[in-house]
Amino acid sequence: MDDQTRSEAAEALLGAYATRVPLEPLTATYPGMTLEDAYAVQLLQMERRRAEGRTVTGHKVGLTSVAMQRLLGVSEPDYGHLLDDFVHLEHAPVPVGRFLQPRIEPEVAFVLDAPLRGPGVSVADALRAVAFVLPALEIVDSRIRDWRIGLLDTIADNASSGGVVLGSTPTPVGEVDLRRVGATLHRNAELVGTGVGGAVLGSPVTALVWLANTLGARGVTLEAGHVVLPGAVCAMVPVAAGDTVTATFAGLGSVTARFVPGDQP
Repeated sequence: MDDQTRSEAAEALLGAYATRVPLEPLTATYPGMTLEDAYAVQLLQMERRRAEGRTVTGHKVGLTSVAMQRLLGVSEPDYGHLLDDFVHLEHAPVPVGRFLQPRIEPEVAFVLDAPLRGPGVSVADALRAVAFVLPALEIVDSRIRDWRIGLLDTIADNASSGGVVLGSTPTPVGEVDLRRVGATLHRNAELVGTGVGGAVLGSPVTALVWLANTLGARGVTLEAGHVVLPGAVCAMVPVAAGDTVTATFAGLGSVTARFVPGDQP
């Protein structure tokens, strides 16, 4: 893809956000798309959003489960950006009209106390940089029709990011073994998922290290105060207006998202 074609793809995705009308898979529209093209398309959208006054508040790691990697035929995760308008308060109404085809999944969120920049970041470096962890719900969304995504589609589409609901019970990272943290996911009081921290690349910390080193190789630093979503501990489930979703993590507390009609809180 040349610069003009990358810009066209980015504009198409931005248009899908605005109109709430999903696109056909980008890999069908742009069959020559490469990994570098996909990340360039993602960055073009972030540049536009920043120019409109939005702020990058963190990053997310996707494709961290073996099942998802096998499904898309990849051997490593991908990443996307979190913006300030992605963040929703727990228990506050989340308007589903802001999304196209939302789904939700439980994650352990890292909040950084110091910057992290790779390459060369170790597990010890990553743990020293974490202020605390929070229970979180990531709202994933796709601008690609019917979620017919491949790896390049989801990367270009900001790793299928939609939003995040952070809990309010901070836990020092040294007080819990994140590999063994069990989680349950309830939608309208019905159990719809269970998982454990080890489902995320063996440990959510591994995902944080991978992200710091991968972004560092691209000249990007994970900043102090930023939030990192390392990946889901169980499969995502769809949500609609009227749904209330709660994720409960052993030793970390719980977080609840409440979805309402419309596009305004």
